[in-house]
Amino acid sequence: MSSEKFITVGLLWHSLASGNLGVGALTESNISIIRRVAETKGLRVRFLVLGSSAGSVDALADELHAAGHELECHRVRMFRKSFRDLVRRCDVVVDIGEGDSFADIYGFKRFFYYWLSKNIVCSLKKPLVLAPQTIGPFDQTASRVLARQVMARCARVFARDNLSSDYLAQLGVSGNIDEAIDVAFCLPFVRPERTPGGKPKVGINVSGLLFNGGYTGANQFGLAVDYPSTVREIVRYFSENEDVELHLIGHVIEPNMPVEDDVGACRRLAEEFPGAIVAPAFSRPSEAKSYISGMDFFAGARMHACIAAFSAGIPVVPMAYSRKFNGLFGTLGYKRVADCKAEKQNCVVAQVCAGFRDRVDIATEVTKALMEVRRRVVRYESSLAAVLSGRLQ
Repeated sequence: MSSEKFITVGLLWHSLASGNLGVGALTESNISIIRRVAETKGLRVRFLVLGSSAGSVDALADELHAAGHELECHRVRMFRKSFRDLVRRCDVVVDIGEGDSFADIYGFKRFFYYWLSKNIVCSLKKPLVLAPQTIGPFDQTASRVLARQVMARCARVFARDNLSSDYLAQLGVSGNIDEAIDVAFCLPFVRPERTPGGKPKVGINVSGLLFNGGYTGANQFGLAVDYPSTVREIVRYFSENEDVELHLIGHVIEPNMPVEDDVGACRRLAEEFPGAIVAPAFSRPSEAKSYISGMDFFAGARMHACIAAFSAGIPVVPMAYSRKFNGLFGTLGYKRVADCKAEKQNCVVAQVCAGFRDRVDIATEVTKALMEVRRRVVRYESSLAAVLSGRLQ
């Protein structure tokens, strides 16, 4: 393949080494989408992953290399010349903001850091696409002004749900805005073989962060339920059902950060409910999705664990702890969300248990919603194709 057939795509605020498999799912999925779009144009891609760490995934790098693509991973050191040099190498930069970090809910300092990185890309005259993500809220006046400024410089801005789109409209941002869907719906996976006649498999994703009360340990996310008590009640319900095989599944693997680690929380619950099976500590998001795809029903509080189930066609009841759940699944017309911020504990538990009983009907609802997912993915792919072809200014 001649050198002029290559295009270099920077993947800003993506990561292949995060213990949060949701961030990895966004990255692997965006690589899969961009690769597919580029190949339809006869292009090969040099992917420069620019994130909070420089770790890679050897299996993914080997797969890309075998198909004629290249993969490099670099840590963002924004105040160093090396970051600008990496951006200069790019033909296009696609920024996913780690899914939901283009907001000031995590503090103005973090928002400013993400805002500045976007402006550096634009100042170097590189087309910047904000990949589908949750945008906002921007509660501070300064944040709103700065967010509007940088989004006006982008080639394209994609919201991943209608709540974010509505929020952009309230901010007065228009012209280069579109709405797609979370790219993790496109994460590749391999469904495990099943032995006919086995017990239904129920997967429960346990959020270590919520189990520990958030970083503050004091219900940081303002839940209306006692999350540990709620999860115990759900696990007890399925543990007492002898006709069910119960799996406790982590999606954030952070053994060195116990407050965030899902696997540690799953193991603690398994000590209380010995019949439960604790899923492995997955090394990459596609492994987690493949495992989840073997379930017959799924419920969880990590959004990308729920997306993994949903996109594999598994009946799922997401347990929402923020607006991003309601925005994403509401955009698809999917109403089986248990809202842990607004509903009482008995209602959340009842919704999960009813979801298992109604799993055949829910599977039909999921299949219907996935048709809308595909339509939205095509919209995103079309814009990427235009950017890669140099037609979108």
